Amino acid sequence: MAARANLTITQGATFSTDVTVTDNDGGVFDLTGHTSYAALSKGFASTNTRTAFTTSNNTSTGVITLTLTSQQTSTLEDGRYVYDVTIVNDSTSTVTRVVEGIATIIPRVTSSY
Repeated sequence: MAARANLTITQGATFSTDVTVTDNDGGVFDLTGHTSYAALSKGFASTNTRTAFTTSNNTSTGVITLTLTSQQTSTLEDGRYVYDVTIVNDSTSTVTRVVEGIATIIPRVTSSY
């Protein structure tokens, strides 16, 4: 079962957060041989409003870093989204959802930098 964590993302700002993946015993999960994916969407059934995070894995610490550029967050409407993070075992193609939750997009006032 995936962990639950909610995110707050500011419209127009660069966003980055770390997700630590643990094994069933609570220890660090070795991400060697795994590829991570993460996306957010206005709803689970929505297909045209998905935004993919850039992900990077630190295999030794079990940390996946999720990143959105300021250009990506600028295109997001304020409000609530759903998101999830999955890992895929590169040799077996086994897909595991490791975290999921609500991402709240906070509107901005300043529109040009």
